[in-house]
Amino acid sequence: QWQLVESGGGLVQPGGSLRLSCTASGSAFKDYAIGWFRQAAGKEREGVICLSTWYDTSTYLDSVMGRFTISRHNAKNTVYLQMNNLRPEDTAIYYCTLNDYCSRRRTDYEHWGQGTKVTVSS
Repeated sequence: QWQLVESGGGLVQPGGSLRLSCTASGSAFKDYAIGWFRQAAGKEREGVICLSTWYDTSTYLDSVMGRFTISRHNAKNTVYLQMNNLRPEDTAIYYCTLNDYCSRRRTDYEHWGQGTKVTVSS
């Protein structure tokens, strides 16, 4: 059973940066694709970005293209989401998840962290 713990969220001004982290318990972390989803207030959870086991990135939101970068450190069982040039519309709770493959569909993922809140506001 995987446990995922996100951290790094907070309040940031528009144009600022944050780096989120997600550490997973369990073995064979390197054998799983790792994704980030987000859920804004009153909206459904949506796929943001995913990194496969062979380090291919799938970006699911055009709005984050060129601003968000995903990376992983398999020895630390950790995935990172570097978010630059943040906008108010990026405000959401961010969740990490893992799966055998990358997918934009929330229902393809079984394991979720508790989320970390990101607020972009002046």
